Amino acid sequence: MTSNNKLYAGAALALVLAAGAGFGIARLTAPAPPVETAAAETAAPSDSVTITAEGIKASQIAVAPAASGELDAAVPASASVEATPDAEAVLTARAAGTVTRIFKRIGDPVRAGETLALVESRDASAIAADRAAASARVVLAQKQLARERGLLAQGVSPRADFEMAEANLAVARADAMRASAAAGAARVAGDGRSVAVVSPVSGRVTAAPANLGQFVAAETELFRVADPSRLQITASLPPADAGRVRAGDRVELTTNDGKTIEGRVRSATGVVDPETRAATVVVETSAGGSLLIPGQLVQARIFASGGASKNGVMVPQDAVQTIGERTVVFMRTHDGFKATTVQVGSRSGGLVAIVSGLRAGTPIATTNAFLLKAEVEKESAE
Repeated sequence: MTSNNKLYAGAALALVLAAGAGFGIARLTAPAPPVETAAAETAAPSDSVTITAEGIKASQIAVAPAASGELDAAVPASASVEATPDAEAVLTARAAGTVTRIFKRIGDPVRAGETLALVESRDASAIAADRAAASARVVLAQKQLARERGLLAQGVSPRADFEMAEANLAVARADAMRASAAAGAARVAGDGRSVAVVSPVSGRVTAAPANLGQFVAAETELFRVADPSRLQITASLPPADAGRVRAGDRVELTTNDGKTIEGRVRSATGVVDPETRAATVVVETSAGGSLLIPGQLVQARIFASGGASKNGVMVPQDAVQTIGERTVVFMRTHDGFKATTVQVGSRSGGLVAIVSGLRAGTPIATTNAFLLKAEVEKESAE
């Protein structure tokens, strides 16, 4: 090895030793990295989502300012037209027998108390005979009482016989009342062998399954009568909207041909049907009810007087999202969006009233806001 080579090797070795000593001193004197702080910042979930304008456009996320004003209190609902409970009747045979006379057909007008058919029945004959026998026993008991009264006045018969005759008359009258009530309940006709099918309401025959000569059992439906002028409309509402409806609230009914009929809320059931998961509201028409017929379907707009928000902040329903136990909307920021906790009020027509946490005019994400929610939850999980 030449002297030059030795000189070069010694210089290189000195440089390596100096670098190693400097790195060691730097490691010993440098402050420890803030491990706990960094870990805490990583563990805390962020409510912000960074996204460019191009990304917002590509994701089809709509941005619009929160609106101010009055939340529309109209609640849309599907409804059906029905006859009121006291305006529709199902007519049955009060006893088993054979249909011998039919006086009305479907569509015919009927008066309350009018007979629509006769059913010849053995039960009717037995009931009529029982009524006649009870009446005869009353006549006999009256004669016996009159005779005992005369004998008692002459001093021939003791008072006990007179009192027994009085008791016999009371029993006979009670039996006659029972037999007469049974005959009336069965609608026994004047011929003593038939039961009459009588309508308790006025209206029109809407169903007539009875046939002449047909043998029918007791309580078999033979006719159905309804008064088309006495109607009610039953509307099904979601439970969230049903709590806002009050008796007397104005209702607009729209038929399939576009005609509008005014009405009022008569009552609400106050409970949710376990099968349909909807609440029922009963509506009565105040004008134009003659345009409706039982069984017709209509669209109802109920102007609920309870829970309407005035001079508040309204946002589309798609803008309101749930993250954990918080209800949030995503406010537009310089570099994306930020989830802001809000308190919501009533809902109607696809809009949600914001009670607190948001000012009118603040730009927020509306359509496809759920994509931002998914991104926040993803970052929190990571």
